[in-house]
Amino acid sequence: MAVNATDSQSYCMDISTIIICKNGSAHLKETLASVQGIGNEIILYDSGSTDDSVKIASSYGANVIYSKWEGYGRNRYKAAMIAKNDWILMIDTDEVINETLKNAILNIDLRNDDIVYKMRYRNFYGKTQIRFGEWGNDSHIRMANRKNVNTDQEIVHEKLFLNPGLKIVTLNGYINHYTVNNCIDYAHKMMEYAWLSADKYHQQDKQASIVKIYFSPLFAFLQNYFFKLGFLDGRKGFICATMTAWYTFLKYTKLKELNKNASPIYKIMDKKCGCF
Repeated sequence: MAVNATDSQSYCMDISTIIICKNGSAHLKETLASVQGIGNEIILYDSGSTDDSVKIASSYGANVIYSKWEGYGRNRYKAAMIAKNDWILMIDTDEVINETLKNAILNIDLRNDDIVYKMRYRNFYGKTQIRFGEWGNDSHIRMANRKNVNTDQEIVHEKLFLNPGLKIVTLNGYINHYTVNNCIDYAHKMMEYAWLSADKYHQQDKQASIVKIYFSPLFAFLQNYFFKLGFLDGRKGFICATMTAWYTFLKYTKLKELNKNASPIYKIMDKKCGCF
């Protein structure tokens, strides 16, 4: 529900922006600049950055909190619990809110906490927007009142659980997500996510069958390159589909090794808590 300018200016200040970080300086200036004027608090929850991330965050007035790395879900949860406001805007160091989305956020009536807000993404490979495949038509819930949202606090790809009766509203505008810069950057990122996802599945006692190891990667490629029209993104569309297939193969191969030989890297966290 839209409100008049005076009410909007009053209530839009009751927002805390949380950003989890480790060596995220590449786009951090753009990220922080894009959230200036939204709310009255920015928290950078830093897990040992050795680049200029902390210096950049401090220059933009962010409250820097130092932490150890406990996984994406757990660190986001802890950052949200530290925040002084119940309304939480959650973004990453490679995400930039465009002006249309910023205006939409500033016009939210925060007195109505029975709504959670989904935001659409424009995902970039280098300077090229990827319009199709896995990265096309992407959106996520990125703002909610922490009293009404639970999270499973997983190591990676954490899930949100909404209290009954909440309404999901998609805001106008986009988050520009500068996902990867090049193939090497992309490969490193996929390996990291594959290892974390394998450990997550290991904790959940999931199994890696031959079908999952060999056929799931093939299906992932076909789905993203053909069914989701990734080929329309040209060479980079082919790379994205191939990397997703490779990630899927690595994830299940690593899971098979963990199930046979290894222990979980992380302790199982509490499965539900009262915020992001």
